[in-house]
Amino acid sequence: QEQLLESGGGLVQAGGSLRLSCAASGRTFNTYSVGWFRQAPGKEREFVAGISRNALSTYYSDSVKDRFTISRDYAKNTVYLQMNSLKPEDTSVYYCASRAASVYKKTENEYNYWGQGTQVTVSS
Repeated sequence: QEQLLESGGGLVQAGGSLRLSCAASGRTFNTYSVGWFRQAPGKEREFVAGISRNALSTYYSDSVKDRFTISRDYAKNTVYLQMNSLKPEDTSVYYCASRAASVYKKTENEYNYWGQGTQVTVSS
């Protein structure tokens, strides 16, 4: 059973940076692909970034491309989302999710485990 814990959210001014962490408690996390999703109030949950099991494949949505970077540290059982040049429209609750497969997917129901989310607020 995997448990995921996000951290690193907070309040930041537009143009600033944050790094989100997704730490896993289980032994299988490093064999899973991982995705980061976000959900703003009144909106559907959005897939923003994904990383494959071997970290050779990554994906970014158009809304975050060239600003966000996903990476993973196998020794720490952790996946990161580095967020630069933040905009007010990035304000959301950010969730990490893991999938018992080598490649990430863009749809929520493809993921097996979810964290509780971390709030990111970007002020203008």
